[in-house]
Amino acid sequence: MTIQSFGESSGYLSESRRKITYFSNSYVLGLTVVAGIGGLLFGYDTGVISGALLYIRDEFEEVDQSSFLQETIVSMALVGAMIGAAVGGWFSDAFGRKKATLSADVVFALGAIVMAAAPNPYILIVGRFFVGLGVGIASITAPVYIAEAAPSEIRGGLVSTNVLMITGGQFLSYLVNLAFTEVPGTWRWMLGVSGLPAIVQFFLMLFLPESPRWLYMKKEKSDAIAVLSKIYDPFRLEEEIDQLATALEEEGQRKTRVSYFDVIRVKQLRLAFLAGAGMQAFQQFTGINTVMYYSPTIVQMAGFQSNQLALLLSLIVAFMNALGTVLGIYLIDHFGRRKLALSSLFGVIISLIILAMAFLLQPNDSTTGVYGWLAVLGLALYIAFFAPGMGPVPWTVNSEIYPEAYRGLCGGMSATVNWISNLIVAQSFLSIAEATGIGPTFLILAGVAVVAFIFVVVFIPETKGLSFEEVERIWQERAKGNRGVSDVPDKREPLL
Repeated sequence: MTIQSFGESSGYLSESRRKITYFSNSYVLGLTVVAGIGGLLFGYDTGVISGALLYIRDEFEEVDQSSFLQETIVSMALVGAMIGAAVGGWFSDAFGRKKATLSADVVFALGAIVMAAAPNPYILIVGRFFVGLGVGIASITAPVYIAEAAPSEIRGGLVSTNVLMITGGQFLSYLVNLAFTEVPGTWRWMLGVSGLPAIVQFFLMLFLPESPRWLYMKKEKSDAIAVLSKIYDPFRLEEEIDQLATALEEEGQRKTRVSYFDVIRVKQLRLAFLAGAGMQAFQQFTGINTVMYYSPTIVQMAGFQSNQLALLLSLIVAFMNALGTVLGIYLIDHFGRRKLALSSLFGVIISLIILAMAFLLQPNDSTTGVYGWLAVLGLALYIAFFAPGMGPVPWTVNSEIYPEAYRGLCGGMSATVNWISNLIVAQSFLSIAEATGIGPTFLILAGVAVVAFIFVVVFIPETKGLSFEEVERIWQERAKGNRGVSDVPDKREPLL
């Protein structure tokens, strides 16, 4: 009996399709976890500075007296990340996802050493910049590497694992912050230990393969097939190779040189980039890293003055962030990207209004009390709604909506938009709060979330379960003025 007749007689092909689950292939899951350490670095750096800043202010009087200097210490990592994401997208397309990840680890570890040894705030800012470069590169290479190794049925969940590592890194950072509150050097330990995951990932990554899709598109077909054979059964492997061969042939018919200008000139790319970059911008402008960078500060503004108590309450917020991301891993491939984002944004709007009311109604001479706890409740609800949806969806969407030749380039550009937006929010939050009050600041964020809701309704298609080639056809059809995709199988959900 041939392999083909065996498959047809036993129904193995259809069964194997149905049995592809998140835990069905330990090899893919291992690739995902190791690549996701880049997300852990991202999350740890995001979270650790919020607690470390309390002690940096205690050590350096000029930092304590200057909101601008505090914002610069926080946001200089974002400047580095903005540059790292832009360069990392090009680098990963040219030299591979694996080499880009290894480079990110080296730069991040260097930054961690500089931060830990910083004799003044200005050297600390330099270290933050280097850490940001590493985070920026990792923020684009990790989700793309995972997406290109993932079966389409579970791609959303696997890419969301990188976001789980981000939120897990944030939670870990709060644990580390609490652990070092009574240790001499406090913030130096908090920032310095961030280099350890980078070193671990560097050595683990040496033993992992390059992205199979990148290998195939670079015409290293035998290496690509060797990796794919560890991911798919023989039936599915043949199908995946056929799709890659078709994609390679189409790429060969296009311009061989990829250009940033193409993203503006080619309507198909322009529409995809608008959707991807828009999601990244709204992820930040709806306030997530305002909450994660400044949650201890926000808690203290609500009346809880103790550093330790502020960190403990922030730890609860970070735990809910990680827990919500676990839920998102399940929902994103079952509920869909678009529905999940809309549900998440609706809850975010309500939560931000609660936060705003807590500060607007709080008497000026109040210390904690009901309004302080209402602010903590608002923070917790915000994370509970944000984490499963607007946390993973923008990164997942950006890992799958671009053509192969432009995936790193466009992904890097959209990640750069994320970091620019992140920088704007981080650099301006305390200043806006001082100028208008923290209550009105949260109302502004709620208004932005309403705009984000409308954006998702209008511009974001549903890509759940679609192959990269099917997703590409969505933008081809939209570039022609069609809102649907007639050649996508009927089992798919409607786009809008």
